[in-house]
Amino acid sequence: MTRAVVLAYHNVGVRCLRVLLAHGVEVPLVVTHADSPGENIWFDSVAAVAARHDLPCCMADDVNDDEHVRRVRECAPDFIFSFYYRRMISPRLLDLARRGAYNMHGSLLPRYRGRAPVNWAVLHGERETGATLHRMVEKPDAGDIVAQQAVPILPDDTALEVFHKVTVAAEMTLDRVLPALLAGSAEHRPQDLAAGSYFGGRSAEDGRIDWRRCGADIHNLVRAVAPPYPGAFCDLAAGRLAVLRTVPQPRRPARGARAGLYVEDGRLLADCTDGMVLWLENATLDGHPLDAAVFAARFAQARVALV
Repeated sequence: MTRAVVLAYHNVGVRCLRVLLAHGVEVPLVVTHADSPGENIWFDSVAAVAARHDLPCCMADDVNDDEHVRRVRECAPDFIFSFYYRRMISPRLLDLARRGAYNMHGSLLPRYRGRAPVNWAVLHGERETGATLHRMVEKPDAGDIVAQQAVPILPDDTALEVFHKVTVAAEMTLDRVLPALLAGSAEHRPQDLAAGSYFGGRSAEDGRIDWRRCGADIHNLVRAVAPPYPGAFCDLAAGRLAVLRTVPQPRRPARGARAGLYVEDGRLLADCTDGMVLWLENATLDGHPLDAAVFAARFAQARVALV
C-alpha cells in the first residue's frame, strides 16, 4: 500500500485528505496547525477529519524542526502532500518522500504563486482561476505541474465564493490524477516562471479603500476582502465605513466628478472618480448597519465626500 504523510489545513486540506483516503492511500501521519488566536475560523478542521479516521495527527509550530523530521522519517513515506499548509517545507523534509512531495496550490500556476492566490486573483479582476497540483521544490510554487482544474470568476463573485469553487477544483484535480501518480505514470510539466507572478500575504490594512481609484478597482477590492476576510473600509468624519458588498450601476449617472456617498431611489450609492456608480448593498458605520434609511437619518447633508 502507498504511504503518504499529509501536511494540511483549511477546507482544501480536508477535501484532499479525504480524496487520498478514498483512493486507499495509507496515511501514517497528518500534520496540521493550531488555529491562530483572533482569526475568524470559518473553515473545516483537518484535525477533526484525522480523528474521525483514527489517523495519527500532530500540530506543529515548526514542521522543519528535528523532532518532526524524525517523525516523518520514521513513517517512511512514499509521498508527502501539502494541502493548504501554511508553512514553508524544508528540502531535508521534502527529501524524505521516496516518490516525491506535492502541493495543491489555489491558482493556475505559474500565475499567482505565493500567498492568498484567490484574493489576489479577485482583486485584479481575473475571470478565471483554479487549482494546481505540482511537485514541491525549495523555491515556493515553482515545481513541475502535474494537473490543473480551472474555475470561472464571475464579475460579482467574492473571494469566498471563488474559494469554494477552488476547493472543489482541488478535489477534482487530485481525484483525477492520483491513480496515475500512484502508478508512476503521471506527466510532469515544467513551469515557465517568467510567464507567471509571485504575490505575498495580505493584511487587514490592505482593505483600505482609496476613492481616487476607478470604480472597477474599488469593486474588485471589496469582493477580494469581503467577509469572512477582514473587509474593505475607509474613514469618515463620522466613523469607520466598512463596505462589504458593492453592485456596479452602469445605467446610473454619477452626481459629481468627485467621490461621494449619497442616497438615491432607496439605495446607498457611491460615485467614483471615473464616473462609475456603486451601490453599497452591504455596509456598516462603526460596526452598525448602514443602509439608505440610516444614512438619510444620520447625515443632514445630501452627499458625503469620500477620499
